[in-house]
Amino acid sequence: MPRTPRKARAARRGHAVDLLSTSLPSSSRRETPVMPLWHGGGLGRVLVVVVVVLGLLAVRCHGKKMSSFVGTYGVNYGRIADNLPPPTEVVKLLRMARIKNVKIYDADHTVLDAFRGSGLNLVIAITNGQVKDIAANPAKAMDWLNENVQPYYPSTRIVGITVGNEVLGGQDAGLAEALVGAVVNVHDALKMLRLADKIELTTPHSEAVFANSYPPSASVFRDDLMVYLKPLLDFFSKTGAPFYVNAYPFLAYMSDPAHIDVNYALFKPNSGIYDQKTNLHYDNMFEAQVDAAYAALEAAGYPDMEVRVAETGWASAGDATEAGADPENARTYNANLRKRLFLRKGTPYRPNRVVKAYIFALFNENLKPGPTTERHYGLFKPDGSVSIDLGFKGLVPSSSSSSSLIPFKRSRGRGWVALVHYSATLLSCTFIFLALN
Repeated sequence: MPRTPRKARAARRGHAVDLLSTSLPSSSRRETPVMPLWHGGGLGRVLVVVVVVLGLLAVRCHGKKMSSFVGTYGVNYGRIADNLPPPTEVVKLLRMARIKNVKIYDADHTVLDAFRGSGLNLVIAITNGQVKDIAANPAKAMDWLNENVQPYYPSTRIVGITVGNEVLGGQDAGLAEALVGAVVNVHDALKMLRLADKIELTTPHSEAVFANSYPPSASVFRDDLMVYLKPLLDFFSKTGAPFYVNAYPFLAYMSDPAHIDVNYALFKPNSGIYDQKTNLHYDNMFEAQVDAAYAALEAAGYPDMEVRVAETGWASAGDATEAGADPENARTYNANLRKRLFLRKGTPYRPNRVVKAYIFALFNENLKPGPTTERHYGLFKPDGSVSIDLGFKGLVPSSSSSSSLIPFKRSRGRGWVALVHYSATLLSCTFIFLALN
């Protein structure tokens, strides 16, 4: 969600293009040498099996690359506020809510410290204000990593770094020109630290990068931005990074409520839209916006790049001019989006690409500038209590005794699953050992 009023204006322009033009109806085997220890009796045989199995388990566990996104659901942890819980309490809240993917907008050390040993995936950010310096001097990129990554990784699971936020499509041409250089310098520094294949590097875009996005198949990038986008997309296609887009059906609806069906924006029953070029039907705007990004990438020559949603959400309060911003719509959108993401399926245009998204935002942020909506996207209130009821537990204890049993039951279930998974792994490694002999 917008970090500044400029961002809000840019995002709204991008979303307005989405549907203003039309009216909508109401995813050499290596041989292992056998050591001559079998003659040592039963104990020796058992010891050899144990040693080899543990070795195989170690290779399997430690050779696995850390995933940059677990499952399909994540959250943006914005902190432009003076009344939020300390990061250590936020980690407790995230664990209670079983949210494993978290994205922040800087590299605050109190957050990095709080996430140590939590097991939560954390994406940190190089702010727009740092991009030009890092682009101008490769040493600045290494300094940033030495300060914000090296002291914490891997005990803090830093799985990604975003370079800037919604840089392209904004008013600062110098910042847009610096973006690619900053990305390259940070990537080169990660390579020197042998972290380039462990920490994903990307940059999020607003929908202002699209010249048009309706219908989805007609979406293309703005011609005036291709001078920046082309080298950026070339670089990310080589590194395998996804294309991050901030997709807000709420902003599109708010820009033209007279012609956009609110049910289409909220995942509620509606007649939807039909894309004649692809012969595809869309019954919700979220999927249409994701497929518009896929279509633009394909038109630009990047049909295999994954689209991942960096931000999406719905405001629970707003000014009189901000149509649709109310608690019920916020709950409906977030609840239906969560159900949609948990289906772990693709979009009509990319059915084999599972959709992944970070929700905006974890908290209402009382110091954000701009209209009232800017301060009312949170799933939780500043005290940690629930703001939008999606079934999450807040930091404020529930008075229901039955609900307090749920985490215990779930943790027991996860424990048994973990035990079965470990046993299966051990058994499979034993079979591998026996097969080799």
